[in-house]
Amino acid sequence: MGDGGPAMPVFALVLIAATATSAGLIVVLRPLLARYALARPNARSSHREPTPQGGGIAVVVAALLGLWIGVALSGLTAGIQLAALSIAALALALVGAVDDIRGLGAPLRLVLQTLAVAVMLATLPVNISVMPQLPRAFEFTILLVGGVWFVNLVNFMDGIDWMTVAEVVPVTAAIALLGLIGAAPPTAVLVALALLGGMIGFAPFNRPVAKLFLGDVGSLPIGLMLGWMLLLLASRGHIAAALLLPLYYLADATITLGRRLARGERVWQAHRTHFYQRALDGGFTVNDVVVRVFVLNIALAILALVSAIEPDLRVDLATLALGGALVAWLLITFARGKP
Repeated sequence: MGDGGPAMPVFALVLIAATATSAGLIVVLRPLLARYALARPNARSSHREPTPQGGGIAVVVAALLGLWIGVALSGLTAGIQLAALSIAALALALVGAVDDIRGLGAPLRLVLQTLAVAVMLATLPVNISVMPQLPRAFEFTILLVGGVWFVNLVNFMDGIDWMTVAEVVPVTAAIALLGLIGAAPPTAVLVALALLGGMIGFAPFNRPVAKLFLGDVGSLPIGLMLGWMLLLLASRGHIAAALLLPLYYLADATITLGRRLARGERVWQAHRTHFYQRALDGGFTVNDVVVRVFVLNIALAILALVSAIEPDLRVDLATLALGGALVAWLLITFARGKP
């Protein structure tokens, strides 16, 4: 690795440990989740049968366990920021668990999410900056608002079987590859591989038709960890790559939110107007949607790698334009429905 980070066997062990832990925990916890955290269908749901939710508990625990195994074996000295990330992720998992089981009001959720993101940002090294030309306090505020939005959009987009798998697997794999060429720090690679393993262990149980949902307990901390990794990537000058990797999620969620705000809707309430949900209503199957999202995310990952390998403004603009065109094409396809 470009940063003299952990050896490849450590990376492999992190991935394997997280995968095995996630799958094992799900097998153990699923009967409890079926009893205490059952998601029942409603008018806005994409599932038809009561299904246990909360599988994100296993994903998050497995990811954090894999991460700290990697830290222990590699001797990395980024303990404070990784500890803060872990604490913030666990806090969001707790918020999500309560919301899954009992429900929390939108204001309280927002306050707790903001605190978690603030803790994550406050413990970043002082030399990490995405917009160094701005005053530090102003940049912190922008990143705080953006971080809270990113945590929520990952939660919003987790609406059908395998959707989060189709997003997180390509993004984390790409960040790990970017780390191997020195575009991302070793800490980001460890988090990426740990989260990748957690999602791989969860994927068979969430395969359509899902036997288990991720739940807010998983989507909120996953959003935080993804945002943290993308921030580190952007701070190294790879802003195009950091935008390309989550571009589909960013576009679908942000455009949908903007349209709902323009119509005066209560944006914190559940709905079925995301592009991927409109695709289902338009005749696409769940498999149709997630396969297209997965393939698009692989294409975006390739473009992100190209932009990082060739650090040139023209390459950045070209990859962003092509990535934007691909995302726009899929959004339009979903909005039109199946021919």
